[in-house]
Amino acid sequence: MLTGIVITRNEEKMIGDCLDSLQFCDEIIVVDNGNTDATNRIAAAKKARIIKSAGTDYSQVRNDGLAAARGDWILYVDADERVSPQLKDYLIRLLKDKDADRCVYAIARTNIYLGHEMKYGGWGGEHIIRLFPKKQLKGWKNPLHEQPVFTAEVAYIQPPLLHYSHRDLSSMLKKTLEFTAYEAKLRFAAGHPPVTWWRFFRVMLTEFWLRFVRLSAWKDGTPGVIDGLFQVFNTFIIYARLWEMQQVKHADR
Repeated sequence: MLTGIVITRNEEKMIGDCLDSLQFCDEIIVVDNGNTDATNRIAAAKKARIIKSAGTDYSQVRNDGLAAARGDWILYVDADERVSPQLKDYLIRLLKDKDADRCVYAIARTNIYLGHEMKYGGWGGEHIIRLFPKKQLKGWKNPLHEQPVFTAEVAYIQPPLLHYSHRDLSSMLKKTLEFTAYEAKLRFAAGHPPVTWWRFFRVMLTEFWLRFVRLSAWKDGTPGVIDGLFQVFNTFIIYARLWEMQQVKHADR
């Protein structure tokens, strides 16, 4: 029995197509992590089971979905991802193999950014561990960049998940506000050294070198340049937020 799990927070624009691609699963769970839009109504119409999670970090929310799953196989899919027809067929065949449960599975992911398939800038050649025999998955750790905890070997699946990341600039800016606040809080909680003026230049230049020199973001054309510069901008906002938190702490002394 295969359980598909989708974590959601106000995903009414994306959840319908995501759940359509999961209809081959024996069970679909939508984890409500604070939905206030039509996400739950759409999910219910797609025959998904909705559970609520008050988790404050990504690992806790994923663990809540795992705890509710009835299947002996678990497939995690994000709301902006789709199981491709090729991946669906592959998974149906894989789960019939009696020895398949000896591994956990990293699935190739095709990233579509501003309507363009991305191959550079850190987007290409990506595999993400998303398919697990339930007995092999111990849970998830880390608050933001969550990682699964397991003891089995990792096998690789080439038919891809389709990832429709950042459909427009407005959604990118909204995600930045959420992501950078969380990243800054993690650095603040870890006792990051004071943010001085020169640190902004250092971290931004480091990010620029990573995206445009090491990862060749420019090879993806205009979308690649937009993404590379946006990653530099994200880095600036993280450290500006961190600086702001440090100033508040200093003023409270």
